[in-house]
Amino acid sequence: MNRRSFVLSAGTAAASTAAMGANDRVRAGIIGSGGRGRLLTAEFKEVGAEMAAVCDVYQPNLEAGLKAANTGAQSYSDYRRMLEDKSLDAVIVATPDHWHARMVIDAVNAGKDVYVEKPLCHKIDEGFEIVDAVRRTKRVVQVGMQRRSSTLFIEARNVANSGVLGDVRLVTSWWLNRQDGLSSATLQGPLDWKQWLGTAPAREMSSQRFFNWYYYWDYSGGLLIGQAAHVVDAIQWFMNSKHPAAVTCSGGRVNLPGAEIPETASIIIEYPENYMATFTLGYKAMRYSTSLDQMKQFHGSKARLDVGREGFRLFPEQTGLELKAVKEDIQPGSFVPATRQHIRNFLECTKSRKDPNAPVEAGLATAIVLCMTLDSLRSGRRLKWNAETRRVET
Repeated sequence: MNRRSFVLSAGTAAASTAAMGANDRVRAGIIGSGGRGRLLTAEFKEVGAEMAAVCDVYQPNLEAGLKAANTGAQSYSDYRRMLEDKSLDAVIVATPDHWHARMVIDAVNAGKDVYVEKPLCHKIDEGFEIVDAVRRTKRVVQVGMQRRSSTLFIEARNVANSGVLGDVRLVTSWWLNRQDGLSSATLQGPLDWKQWLGTAPAREMSSQRFFNWYYYWDYSGGLLIGQAAHVVDAIQWFMNSKHPAAVTCSGGRVNLPGAEIPETASIIIEYPENYMATFTLGYKAMRYSTSLDQMKQFHGSKARLDVGREGFRLFPEQTGLELKAVKEDIQPGSFVPATRQHIRNFLECTKSRKDPNAPVEAGLATAIVLCMTLDSLRSGRRLKWNAETRRVET
């Protein structure tokens, strides 16, 4: 199926949807055209969207984003001006985490559908504000947790929910690899530093912070949050959990010079459904192929399900010296297309007005765990979640 036939087959939009562009293609704009933003730009174009606008506060990124977008794309240095363009049907938010909430809320209030990178938000209260705004405006918002659109992960989840595992009281998971250090890149053009900081604490302009924002408390949560966002969401999706009961996080020393957040840490998550999950991050381990660097193990009373990035295996209870899988599906190279599948699902939903595979409620459920993880790591405390009051308790 070519790109045009895919878009046309998705159907027409509901009455509340803004008028579609030429040839019924979704007209989208990207906010944040760094490396991830340009990758998403290419993927959206590949599945048939028209990338008609690019916004970035750093001039070199803006210029690179315009080259990646469709010919004639409009450029913006302020995302709010982009949102005034009534010809845009959707926007993609690929900025540092601390900007996600404000931009999603402003976009849906402007009548746009949104594809937002994970995590949904940097603070729990922001997540609830996003959910309220999305449901009030009836916009479609997809959180970039692409495993939910992967056919491989959907198959693995069906196995997990088939009853073959028995009672699952423990889920263990890890993501292991190695990073040697932070980027040493320097600014090569104009940067609107004040706008980039947004609501984050005021600081002097810093190339290190700008190019390594991932590793600073003010803007994100390091590899710990970036990787756990995917794994924790998959666990909660497989286990049908909506929120945690308690979260505890412990980390080692920071071994990436200049970073604030450790690259080696473990999270323990307790759930009201009577199971516990653990996630261990180790980015000073040996190097792994990306097909082997992560694992989720669902330890049932009858069987264990191992789910990696590109495959899964089911091991029933057995007494032999070696475990033998009775079901497996290994698909090398299947993870990269998951992002494209996730984007296709989003574009389909902009037409059908159905909820996407990773709706804001799912993004919030994961964000609650992630925000509690950072608070626990910094305070050294086990933190409880009160779902009724929407508050973290010690």
